[in-house]
Amino acid sequence: MLGTVISRWTEMQVIVAKEGQSVLQNKIYVIPPDTVMTIGGGRLHVRRRTSPKDTLTVDTFLASLARDQGENAVCIVLSGTGADGSIGIKAIKEYGGLTFSQGSDGTEARFKEMPANAAATGLVDLVLPVQDMPRRLIDFANRQLELDERHKASGERPSPALRTLYTLLRTRLGHDFSRYKDRTFLRRVQRRMQVLQVSSLDDYTERLKADTNEAGQLFRDLLIGVTNFFRDRDAFTALETHLPRLFEGKGADEFVRVWVTGCATGEEAYSLAMVLREHADATASAPKIQIFATDIDENALAIARTGIYPESVLSDVPPARLKRFFFREGTSYRVVKEIRDLCVFSSHSLIRDPPFSRLDLISCRNLLIYLNTDLQTQVIPLFHYALRPGGILFLGTSENVSRHGDLFSALDKRWRVFERLNLVTRPEMPFPMLARSAGGLRADRGPTFYPISGAGESGPTLQMVLRQIATTVQEHYGPGYVVANKAGEVVYYSGRTGKYLEAAEGPPNRDLVSMARKGLRLDLRAALHRARESGETVAHERLSVQIDGGSQLIKLVVQPVSDSGETLYLIVFTDLGQITHRDDSEDEPGKDDRDNTVQQLERELQLTRERLQTTVEEFDTSSEELKSSNEELLSVNEELQSANEELETSKEEIQSINEELQTVNAEISNKVEELDRANVDLKNLFESTQVATIMLDNNLTIRSFTPAVGAIFNLIPSDRGRPLTDIVSRLDQPNLERDIRTVISRGEVIEKRATSDGGKVHYLMRIIPFRTSDNKIKGALVTFVDISNVTQAEEHEKILVSELNHRVKNVLDSVISIVGNTLKRSDSLETFSQNAPDRLAALARTHDIVSRHNWTSVPIRDLMLAELAPYVRGAARKNVTLKGGDVSLVSHAALAIGAAIHELVRRAAKVGSLSTPGGSLSIRWAVGNTAFESMLELRWIEKNGKAETAKKAKAPSPDFNIDLINQRLRTETGGEAQVENTRTGFRCTIMLPAARNTIPAQIRPRRSQKRGQLKVTRRGRR
Repeated sequence: MLGTVISRWTEMQVIVAKEGQSVLQNKIYVIPPDTVMTIGGGRLHVRRRTSPKDTLTVDTFLASLARDQGENAVCIVLSGTGADGSIGIKAIKEYGGLTFSQGSDGTEARFKEMPANAAATGLVDLVLPVQDMPRRLIDFANRQLELDERHKASGERPSPALRTLYTLLRTRLGHDFSRYKDRTFLRRVQRRMQVLQVSSLDDYTERLKADTNEAGQLFRDLLIGVTNFFRDRDAFTALETHLPRLFEGKGADEFVRVWVTGCATGEEAYSLAMVLREHADATASAPKIQIFATDIDENALAIARTGIYPESVLSDVPPARLKRFFFREGTSYRVVKEIRDLCVFSSHSLIRDPPFSRLDLISCRNLLIYLNTDLQTQVIPLFHYALRPGGILFLGTSENVSRHGDLFSALDKRWRVFERLNLVTRPEMPFPMLARSAGGLRADRGPTFYPISGAGESGPTLQMVLRQIATTVQEHYGPGYVVANKAGEVVYYSGRTGKYLEAAEGPPNRDLVSMARKGLRLDLRAALHRARESGETVAHERLSVQIDGGSQLIKLVVQPVSDSGETLYLIVFTDLGQITHRDDSEDEPGKDDRDNTVQQLERELQLTRERLQTTVEEFDTSSEELKSSNEELLSVNEELQSANEELETSKEEIQSINEELQTVNAEISNKVEELDRANVDLKNLFESTQVATIMLDNNLTIRSFTPAVGAIFNLIPSDRGRPLTDIVSRLDQPNLERDIRTVISRGEVIEKRATSDGGKVHYLMRIIPFRTSDNKIKGALVTFVDISNVTQAEEHEKILVSELNHRVKNVLDSVISIVGNTLKRSDSLETFSQNAPDRLAALARTHDIVSRHNWTSVPIRDLMLAELAPYVRGAARKNVTLKGGDVSLVSHAALAIGAAIHELVRRAAKVGSLSTPGGSLSIRWAVGNTAFESMLELRWIEKNGKAETAKKAKAPSPDFNIDLINQRLRTETGGEAQVENTRTGFRCTIMLPAARNTIPAQIRPRRSQKRGQLKVTRRGRR
């Protein structure tokens, strides 16, 4: 419906995009439903959605627009929900485009999420209400054309206003942008001019001079902090194939060192950290990983150090890596500590600050494209210096090292993966690339020129002209010269030195004396020696140098030059006359010729004597030095040979190590701040919680505690560091120390109840081991939760249960009374009237006994005594014997046994041993083992009863219901009763499984004097 809705509000033609359709002016193109649209070559491309990532249709289109249109792309984010478009804005900014977002001046967007998320990226150039956007777009287009025309007219030469901008930024911020690409720099400046409504570059320069804050605003716009996780997925795949070489030959005590330049918000650094962590996990003895991630944008570094990213930024992270290396925090994701600890983020300028050293991998992707050719030429050798032999350089797809093919070889040309070559001689180091402080050498972009008095505004131009003139005169008319160091190695050549120097035989070297031509070598060595010893200028007149079959008379001058503590030697060769050649075809020389020859020979003889004298002096001096140092040289020769190379390397690395120390110090400072915040959070948590907690070490020394502990232990803040055993406790827990040591030694958790103040306060005490990050036990954590209310509720519940049982008994009594009254008034059902009341009464008695024992453990003896009470006490006392162990029944078994005893007592009272004075009753019970299981056996033995006669020995008693007994026993206990009538009396044997019906004596609870409280005893009677 979008096309229909838009067409109501515009006269332009609204078109639903089709595959391959060209984009024309004054037309509006709408994406079809359920599709993904991109642009390439000015044509739209449409395809169906095929993956979950295709839901971010705005980001996908903006990324293709940025690649296709570059600096001409304009992105406007209007009202909408979600964060789609935030990633696309980064792509637009990366390629130099313009970005707008709908903002508020009283007319807010109806749906604020999309414009708000876009503005939150910090990459939106202008936040405006919709009605102000057309005017700004037209101004932008007009200025774009004007800028292009000026750029063409200037012939790529920077204007004075642009040079002033460079100077102001370098002075106020300490960063030099003069060697960034002019066009890129101008585009970023134009963005600020658009925001400030400034029409010309000169006006903006004046604004920058007057407004001290504008330099910072321009600085943020100049920093192109655009990156994402696993940028160019195929490039990372190509890099991963070469990562194993970084781990080869390294042990667990060594490091794989990585430098990520221009890391922005850290996505590139974390991506490399994840890849390297995976390779390390697959290596048996993996080295440690250390990643230095640097940038000059402190705001971006703050985001990188936090390591928290919105879900939309992680769209390119594979699901497996997202699950392993991130964890969710609300709507965002945080990098896990394992990966965060591998990365050190620090402010560092690739142009201004010394590089890192001894690196295995350098990632510098899409940074060189913003630097001019001169600066790129200096950066690539700097990377060569920083890498170890065989190290890897990882560049962006638009970058290359083609001008330094002697320093790097390509491992993967397409994805710009290069290997450092190990050279015989080290290339000249280009750092530091900015000028040193006053009085020091300058190594920025050539020699320093000093202004000529009265030059005024034309000073810099006149200096450039004079420099060009001086260079021309020197090249065409000046003498040849070289500059050497104290070791006699050439550090600089002028033109036309081939007449005096030639390459020596063997490997390439820069030794000046070995390169000197015949006739010059001895005098050159002597002059260098004398200049080093005396520190003064040494000159030799009329030296004859053999050149191409002839000889050239020259004047040799060696002059020491000192600057900032370093001494170099300028060696100047000045020709005297022309080259003379010997002509063998000439006639015999005349007298004048002979005189000239004699004079020439005398001069040469004099020179030879001088040389000899110099040589003798040098020899004598050298002999004395050699005699005194010969023994020392012999003893330290081998050490010097092995240490020489290390000293040379260390001298150059000291500055880099200092920079690394500053980086580490900055990281430590950040971690200290994070630790302080964490400590404050923990302190507030401890003070607010109502759970008493004590942290102890392995020696039971108090490490920390919460304020709530004061109700249990008399602790004050100064007690930290004291043993817990020295502190007075209100707990009724004598085994606390033993329990804590058990937890520390075994690593188990102990949880039990504890009381204080004489049992008035109840706690749930939980002791757990205190484990470190490497899963080692370093103490214990003891917590006390007040459960006094819960304990009181339990006691109250027991009272309620007891009351309920009492009421049940009353109900049963009422039933008995009603049945009795009914039977009195009834003339029928004689059998029922005789049996029912007794049985109901017996059931009530049994329930009462079980209730008194809290329905947990009922002694058999108590059941017997309850039924036999009329026959074992008082005047009606009978001959009754009870014999058996301390056996207690569970509730269901007690009810069944009680019913059986009642039936047996009724029978004995009517026709058995309890019905005659001479009868006797013996009841025995015991728990014994059979072939199959442990059984409880109860024997009921009667003698001399009324019904026991010889004639009726085996006849069953009509008053005894064995079926009723067996029915309940089998159903509730799994047992059985058997009866027999003998000549001497009646017998009943009851057998039931002991395991399910009895309670072992060692765990049997026994009621104490206080109601509702249970005690555990091994044996005992009620």
